[in-house]
Amino acid sequence: MPDSGVSKILINENEIATIVGRLGREITETYRESGGELIVVGLLRGSFVFMADLIRKIHYPLVVDFMAVSSYGDGTVSSGDVKIVMDLDESVEGKHVLLVEDIIDTGTTFKKVIRMMGNRNPQTLKTCTFLNKPSRRKHDVPIDFCGKDIPDEFVCGYGLDYAQKYRNLPYVGVLGE
Repeated sequence: MPDSGVSKILINENEIATIVGRLGREITETYRESGGELIVVGLLRGSFVFMADLIRKIHYPLVVDFMAVSSYGDGTVSSGDVKIVMDLDESVEGKHVLLVEDIIDTGTTFKKVIRMMGNRNPQTLKTCTFLNKPSRRKHDVPIDFCGKDIPDEFVCGYGLDYAQKYRNLPYVGVLGE
């Protein structure tokens, strides 16, 4: 039975582990072939649970950094107004950068972050998302590593929130009506 406020479980714990394992193998293979320093950049807050699991499945030397951006506030729909709340500590110039996101919805936030990262002259810039909502896309954004496409439902759990709640759920659920 889902937690209060969650109408159904969309992705259970076992499926999450399978998705993360597959992504870790794909990313490991990609960077093993390219060589060089890898910086894995998580977009806070939503990506932190996924990213923690993901980096343990990447068998390649890496460093971790974070950037905080916001476009949702406390609503269930992206406002389109992207704010950079916290920037990176590490320079990405000349390095391989893997941007990690929890979910790509309209693409507005991710497009801005990708453009900003590209302006910092990384050797390569690749993207990874746990969840993808292609039906909501307003901006075309590259996704190099995609966990799972999902329908247009508001999801929470496994790091994803609604008004900062539900991040601690061990599964991805659909927020109830």
